[in-house]
Amino acid sequence: MCTTIIVTKGAMADGSMIVTHSCDDEMGDQRLIYVPEKDYKPGQLRPIFAEHYRYPRIVSEDRGPGYNTDSYPKTDPIGYIPQVTHTYTYFDGNYGIMNEHNLMIGECTNAANYQPKFVTENESINTQKHIRLFYSQELSRVALERCKTSRDAIKVMGELIDNYGLYSTGETLLVADENEAWVFEMCALPDEKCHSAWVAKRVPDGEIFVAANEFRIRDILKDSDDFMYSKLLHPGIFKLGWWEDSDGPIDWLKAVSPGEYNHPYYSLRRVWRIFDKVNPDLFLSPWVKDGYTRDYPFSIRPKNKLTLSDVFSLYRDHYEGTEFDLTKGVASGPYNDPNRFVGPYDGNQNNITEDKKYYGAWERPISIFYQGYTYACQIRPSAPESTKGLLWFAPDVSYTSCFVPFSSKSTSIPLSYQTSSPQKYDSNCAFWIFNFVGNWARLNYKQMTEYDISNLQKKLEIMSFDFIKSCDEKCRNTSHMNSIEYITKACENNANIVLKSWLKLAAMLIAKYANGYCNLEEQSSPKDIGYSATWLSYTNYKDGPTSYDMKIKK
Repeated sequence: MCTTIIVTKGAMADGSMIVTHSCDDEMGDQRLIYVPEKDYKPGQLRPIFAEHYRYPRIVSEDRGPGYNTDSYPKTDPIGYIPQVTHTYTYFDGNYGIMNEHNLMIGECTNAANYQPKFVTENESINTQKHIRLFYSQELSRVALERCKTSRDAIKVMGELIDNYGLYSTGETLLVADENEAWVFEMCALPDEKCHSAWVAKRVPDGEIFVAANEFRIRDILKDSDDFMYSKLLHPGIFKLGWWEDSDGPIDWLKAVSPGEYNHPYYSLRRVWRIFDKVNPDLFLSPWVKDGYTRDYPFSIRPKNKLTLSDVFSLYRDHYEGTEFDLTKGVASGPYNDPNRFVGPYDGNQNNITEDKKYYGAWERPISIFYQGYTYACQIRPSAPESTKGLLWFAPDVSYTSCFVPFSSKSTSIPLSYQTSSPQKYDSNCAFWIFNFVGNWARLNYKQMTEYDISNLQKKLEIMSFDFIKSCDEKCRNTSHMNSIEYITKACENNANIVLKSWLKLAAMLIAKYANGYCNLEEQSSPKDIGYSATWLSYTNYKDGPTSYDMKIKK
């Protein structure tokens, strides 16, 4: 249920290549894990684990200390593939993120016509079904372990799908390196020979792409350098009757998917919002005919080239200033809270295969209360090698969090980012530090976010921008090995400063907004906050006891 973006180098003011992802995982495993490089003997096998988001998502000694989670049993593989003799270092979350060679990946889940469970090798033998070992989680990790470029990653992941099969939902992976960015989309097919399908399309330089839980590739062009696709795609789609020769080029979205992920505009509203924010001159409408609309291009040129701060701000949006503004109306409460919690009338957010009866629906914003983390991977062409690739990581909800940088060449990251169970509060964990502030802000959302949280957020992110500039200068005059050692420690120190600042913020907010007041200074009376006239008009305040006259109900 994620939002993921590519900003190509020609669309960025500093020429950076950007891949972003918000993992909207509903209290899943929020850890950022550092997976070190490793050597293997010829003939060894790589275990493949099943799709899993709850904590801990994987328990394994093979993927470094971050995944060797104490007191939990080892995760059983569902299958194996041949291992390579050397794997690369990479950052991992619920999906693979970025490796030491600056290969970057983002993700979002999509509705597909067919969403089977995995099929192990033993099950395949017993049932005569084709094996189905892969989901996007493990695909992205294998790519980061083995590949240096986006084209190589697509080739490797595509061959794994073709050979070992795909299961579960439709998926989009954004795959980029310093020079190219690709959108890689996949789904399972209900056939034992043509069991899976995938297609990849290149994003033109100078443009921005966004996916938000709906396939975004449409007409698949043969013999085009901008496309790659599975050998099983065309025979599979035609065999199933999902497309005919007379229909023209295969419309990928229409052929393999019911369209929107959860409810109308659950996906498309976010696509519209990001495109409209980066180029309002296109005058794109937020209203379309259906989920198969062609009103929104695959990618667009921004009106002005973006900065990294602009990219961060795209993830801090609740449709403010539009007709869909979630900070307005009675549902936002007295303090303009844009969060709309999921309840029994919303059905299963993740089960898009069942018919639903809609009693209503909330707008689905980009910054949503169930975000586990958000990141922006950045490759800066003119930076030193040790600081060229950066992962900007923000735990919990992006609106009330802070992005901090880690170098892709780092040899470790702080333990505070690699630990946290979402069921056990721990003030030493980055996720819980940010989660507490985000939840506490709901006591008086507008006041706390505008005057306290956002001010510190801006200050700390500017501090991190300046910090990276200083690291650039330091690393330009340092040997490669020394610069890697330096940047690892420096990024860890910077992240710790941010966390300490956020803990101070949390303590300050508790005192400042205690008991519904605003306690500004010592020895002074607390300031009454109360409610706005607009909010009071929604309530029965006007019917309160202002005299002893008896009121007769009609």
